[in-house]
Amino acid sequence: MKNYAYKINGGKKLVGEIEISGSKNAVLGILAAAMLVDGPLTLENVPDISDVRVMVELCRSLGAEIEMVDVHTLRIDPRSICTYKAAGPLVSQIRASYYLMGALLGRFGKASIRLPGGCNFGDRPIDLHLKAFQLMGAKGARPSDIDAGIVNLSANPLRGAKIYFDIVSVGATINAMLAACKAEGTTEIINAAKEPHIVDVANFLNAMGARIKGAGTDTIKITGVPFLKGDFVYSVIPDQIEAGTYMVAAAVTGGDVMITNLIPTHMEPLSAKMREMGYIVEDGDDSIHIYREPGTDIYATNVKTAPYPGFPTDLQPQTVVLLCLAEGMGRMHENVWQNRFQYIPELQKMGANINVFERHALVNGITRFKPATVLATDLRAGAALVCAALAAEGTSYITHAARIDRGYEHIVSKLRSLGAEIERVEYDSIMDDPEA
Repeated sequence: MKNYAYKINGGKKLVGEIEISGSKNAVLGILAAAMLVDGPLTLENVPDISDVRVMVELCRSLGAEIEMVDVHTLRIDPRSICTYKAAGPLVSQIRASYYLMGALLGRFGKASIRLPGGCNFGDRPIDLHLKAFQLMGAKGARPSDIDAGIVNLSANPLRGAKIYFDIVSVGATINAMLAACKAEGTTEIINAAKEPHIVDVANFLNAMGARIKGAGTDTIKITGVPFLKGDFVYSVIPDQIEAGTYMVAAAVTGGDVMITNLIPTHMEPLSAKMREMGYIVEDGDDSIHIYREPGTDIYATNVKTAPYPGFPTDLQPQTVVLLCLAEGMGRMHENVWQNRFQYIPELQKMGANINVFERHALVNGITRFKPATVLATDLRAGAALVCAALAAEGTSYITHAARIDRGYEHIVSKLRSLGAEIERVEYDSIMDDPEA
């Protein structure tokens, strides 16, 4: 990753209007789904982030022709794909590369994929993905079949099946859905994940001619088809997590921000908690207005992450920052990942009073954050540290900022448009800064 940091001179209220980009989680699944299609297509509202750039290069390495029409629009022709193997170093850079297992298995009846990378905040096995493929008739789908970090799958033919997931898994739901689109017969996914980006991937595939019903519920039925037509323009949904991050940033700086190009119902878990705490959250048709009435006290609350429509785990670190500046003791229960509090020591450097007990964080309110040099341990933790630094009076540095750029389009310019003082700096310049 690039060796740079964010330098933030905080303590300034964020004021103004900001537009949300396309969903990172949706577009990565859709790019993999596009590898199943039998004709050209156009994808709009694509976020300009590093994870998308990696996924585009992965698809090109398979033989797909991908043209950037403009910064947010891709023209994709997957008809030139000539291999079912994706085992190069790019695969290890992002977690979502594992969606190519389902896409290539569906297209070729074969897939050879290196194990994926991505953020490290706990054990993230792919056993549920492999279970789904095995039920659909794929060989090589047992965890013991993984050879030197390579998953080699083959099915002749791939058949529909009834798949029950022991736990809700977004990745396994999407992967099973991709493989099932061209499988013989009908696949039923029971205890499926219901996140908005799963619905978006299903809507994309249906626009291409797939037959998927029930996306957004706990049971999804897919009837396989031999051909996905393409010749369609599809627009990716707005990014729920980016929107939530800017909601928190506005709140902790005491700001007044209108956030546009979002779906307010997707934000309801966070909006409800912010209203409980005392913030004003006003929903529009495709916008949310965040502010705080002068003199209003902000009180702590309790939050428990859960699969959608519960509170998103990807907004957990940002919400802990929100709890830090509330009166009283707040509680955060991380119910999705077993080790997603790795960033807490970094927040403590900024004055946070937090005690962690296994999957629970007890957050004692403080008056303000203090500036510090901290490390972005992962994508969402890095975004949380940005929020804390924006609220701290003085100069902070967030190192390993490339991790944040994985999921936030043009975050520096967007925050500057709201009045934030933020810039990218090289590590060496941090050492030369007397405030660091």
